Amino acid sequence: MRVLISTYGTRGDVQPFVALAKALRARGHVVALCTPTGFRGMVERHGIPYAHMDNAVLELTEAVLRAPTRAEQRRLFKGFGAIVRASMEDEWRAARELEPDVLVYHSKALGSHHIAEKLRAAELLAMPLPLTPTREFPAPIVPSFRLGGWLNALTYRVLALANAVWAGATNDFRVKTLGLAPRSRFADPMKTVEGSAVPALYAYSEHLLPRPPDWPLEAQVTGCWFLDEGDPWTPPPALRAFLEAGPPPLYVGFGSMGAAHAESRAATVLKAVALTGERAVLASGWGGMKARDLPPHVFMLESAPHDWLFPRMSAVVHHGGAGSTMAGLRAGKPTVICPFLGDQPFWGHMVLRAGAGPQPVPQKSLTAERLADAIRTALSPTMRAHATALGERIRAENGPARAVALIEQEHLRWNRRHAAN
Repeated sequence: MRVLISTYGTRGDVQPFVALAKALRARGHVVALCTPTGFRGMVERHGIPYAHMDNAVLELTEAVLRAPTRAEQRRLFKGFGAIVRASMEDEWRAARELEPDVLVYHSKALGSHHIAEKLRAAELLAMPLPLTPTREFPAPIVPSFRLGGWLNALTYRVLALANAVWAGATNDFRVKTLGLAPRSRFADPMKTVEGSAVPALYAYSEHLLPRPPDWPLEAQVTGCWFLDEGDPWTPPPALRAFLEAGPPPLYVGFGSMGAAHAESRAATVLKAVALTGERAVLASGWGGMKARDLPPHVFMLESAPHDWLFPRMSAVVHHGGAGSTMAGLRAGKPTVICPFLGDQPFWGHMVLRAGAGPQPVPQKSLTAERLADAIRTALSPTMRAHATALGERIRAENGPARAVALIEQEHLRWNRRHAAN
């Protein structure tokens, strides 16, 4: 097969696809990964051919996440339309160069669904969170978890409405670049123009979130696509010395979230850590925390590979991104999620349901006392045991291999169906 993978966003939106690309290459398939140039080094470091996507989409994403106010975020977001339209051209350029039989894409890579139609190629949506409607749980971006039944299924219509925001750009791309007819503004992105379901691969663990029985066969949970970066990574001597100087510390990091209140958030975290009496490693990320004059029981770094750092921690505290959540659980560590937005509350609820972490502590109500209580709960023997057992089950999975097998099956099915037409 010749497989074009397209994705963009933050590191958590790209890293799993590098792992998938490596698995495809290992099976002898030709593959290229189209993603912003800011990730080119990571892609090529793992031996994956890189397909160009302009870095403007990554730079604007970072600017929105770092914006000090909601008003500034809204102002910046207005620039996304033109950049998203340009990224579709990059996807098309990559497709013309590779001539793929199969397109695998994140939902943010809006051009691939239409390129597959143009090329008459097989397509698979690939995501670290579920987008296929079900009665079992609401759409991950919906904050309530107590709807039940048909109301849960109804929330997935929000996704189609969200897609309508980009309908002008996608139809412009379809007509002017691909020479295809425009589609309805409210066309379901989970269906082909022929009306069949787009196959979907969900890169998370069924041990955390079981596959709903009402899903169609086209929607499958593969297990996580972990990209291990810890083996070639050399920790700073100061970090290694800190880890060796006492018992395993807590990890606290909020990735790319919340730069507007980085100093006050760090002060809250430091007070919470002091209340627990624990040691801690704080990750500043893009600016989620800023602190000076750290006490001796706290070490701050910008970032470190999760597969190296998390197994050395006693528990992990983070924002609840899908990648961070799965990495912490894979390490068998109890997890405290302090969500900001999007699907983060969803994963916090799933961790709570699995018994691997306490009730999530939303950022809007984050206090030192609440965070300290959550950390104490996470470090209880019962929660440690649940997290350890869950980690063992997740480590036994091989998500990339399962995904490759499903991609190969879809390629064969696609060829047989179209050979008959």
